[in-house]
Amino acid sequence: MDIKDIKTLIKMVTETDITEFEMENSEEKISIKRGSAPQIVQYQAPQQFAMPQMASPLAAQVAENMAPSAGPAVPDKGQAITSPIVGTFYRAPAPDAAPFVEVGQIIEKGEVLCIVEAMKLMNEIEAEFRCKIIQACKENAQPVEFGDTLFLVEPL
Repeated sequence: MDIKDIKTLIKMVTETDITEFEMENSEEKISIKRGSAPQIVQYQAPQQFAMPQMASPLAAQVAENMAPSAGPAVPDKGQAITSPIVGTFYRAPAPDAAPFVEVGQIIEKGEVLCIVEAMKLMNEIEAEFRCKIIQACKENAQPVEFGDTLFLVEPL
C-alpha cells in the first residue's frame, strides 16, 4: 500500500464517525484508531554500558536531572480541548493570517479553532460546543501528540 492510499484511509476515518479501522492482507496490516484514551507505551532501550554506582550527593542530583519531566502543568479551571491526532499545531490558516481564535473570544459550535497538520493533510479542529477561550496551550507550528491540550475553554 502506498502513502496516497494511507492518506485516503486516514482522511476517511477523520471525516466520519468511524473510530476504528483495520485492514490486513498477506503482506501488511493497517490499524487506525481514534477517540480512545491515550495508551502509555513503555520502551526500554538495550543498555550500552553499565554506569558505576555513585554513593555521593552528586549521584542523587545526576539521577534527578536524568529523570523525565512531567511536562507543563495544565490549570485546573476550564475544559480542555485536545488534539485528536499527532501532528503540527497551527493557530492560523496561513503564516501571515490572523489566528482562528483569540483568548477571551466566544466560539460557536462547529467554528474552526485551529489546524493540526498530519502527513501533509490539514485537519481543521472545530469546537464541539459553544464556549469561551480561556487559554491557548500550544504555540504556533509546535508539534502535538494525541491527547495534548490545545485550548482551555469555558463551556457556555
